[in-house]
Amino acid sequence: MYEFAIAWDWLSFAARWLHVITAIAWIGSSFYFIALDLGLRQRPAMPEGVGGEEWQVHGGGFYHIQKYLVAPPEMPEHLTWFKWESYATWLSGFALLCIVYYAGADLYLIDPEVLDISVPVGILISVASIAFGWLAYDFICKISLGRSDTLLMIFLYIVLVAMAWGYTQVFTGRAAFLHLGAFTATIMSANVFMVIIPNQKVVVADLVAGRKPDPKYGQIAKQRSTHNNYLTLPVIFLMLANHYPLAFATEYNWVIASLVFLMGVTIRHWFNTRHARKGNPTWTWLATIILFIIIMWLSTVPKVLTGETEESEATVQPAFERFAADAHFPAVRDVVLSRCSMCHAQEPVWDGIIAAPKGVLLENDAEIAANARDIYLQAGRSHAMPPANITRIEPSERQVLVAWFENAVSAKPEQNP
Repeated sequence: MYEFAIAWDWLSFAARWLHVITAIAWIGSSFYFIALDLGLRQRPAMPEGVGGEEWQVHGGGFYHIQKYLVAPPEMPEHLTWFKWESYATWLSGFALLCIVYYAGADLYLIDPEVLDISVPVGILISVASIAFGWLAYDFICKISLGRSDTLLMIFLYIVLVAMAWGYTQVFTGRAAFLHLGAFTATIMSANVFMVIIPNQKVVVADLVAGRKPDPKYGQIAKQRSTHNNYLTLPVIFLMLANHYPLAFATEYNWVIASLVFLMGVTIRHWFNTRHARKGNPTWTWLATIILFIIIMWLSTVPKVLTGETEESEATVQPAFERFAADAHFPAVRDVVLSRCSMCHAQEPVWDGIIAAPKGVLLENDAEIAANARDIYLQAGRSHAMPPANITRIEPSERQVLVAWFENAVSAKPEQNP
């Protein structure tokens, strides 16, 4: 059993590594071709069918690139397809979802305090919601609404906001962000697999058969590629957010996720405008900074939004002065030892945990004091720990952790014993 747990942990690491590698390849090629496409220039006497060209220098040499708006007059001898990066990223990501969130559903996927459902039901909702994302998006693109890219993107954003809220009503905060990222990434990868590559294959088949390709296939593929361009950065944020509980484990996590999609639009708009040589829209960076500040503010669960009163604040015991040196430290110790140390120990006693997560040990006063900041962020200010609140830490206990850290940090030296 012990050997299996070790092998499973390494399998998780391998899948994560593969996912990162393939994602770098996919995102890198995507960003490159978007920049290339926007930077194409026209000149007199270009070959027939060429919509633009670009000269680039890299790796000690020069590249002369020309883009045919529909297709070249005849099939080239060598043709490179950019598709496996997308497929491998999605497959490795789904494998990681199964290894971490489905196999460890009790810890990472389901929180009875959010929605008390069984593991099979949780997994079914997960798979069905991801599939629904692609079907709904593809349907929206194919109806008349898809004729306006701007209107389509607005409608898609509404769907993403609704899904952000919905996921937080079903899963743990960590799983909600992960699923919103998977929901969006599935749309992106399915765009490649179901639309972009098949349309390019139709054009290739026409060239081989000596027919003139229909430009509509390229236009449709271009639309889907543009959508992928604007969705990439939010997906990266949602995946990385798993390591930052102030993003996923706070009360307004679904609003934070919704604002992240807007930041993705503002950042990509700046890059796209610059690549197209249409100016320098610096306002996008100001907008991004403002959005990020709002996200930071929301992560602290402002009292004006939560409705907390001064009376509820007064019920918290006086804050500790300095971490382990304070006379009230035993209360913090009791919370940590009863709610955290079964996993954060030299020899964890929780099933399936073979080593302390991230190597953090919380078995004695010195270790608790040394990790005060992480305890405050992960178990006090956010609900990231314990995962799915598996050890049933009480709100009053979280308040003690918050009061302890905040008062200890703000205490003046002369106040310490």
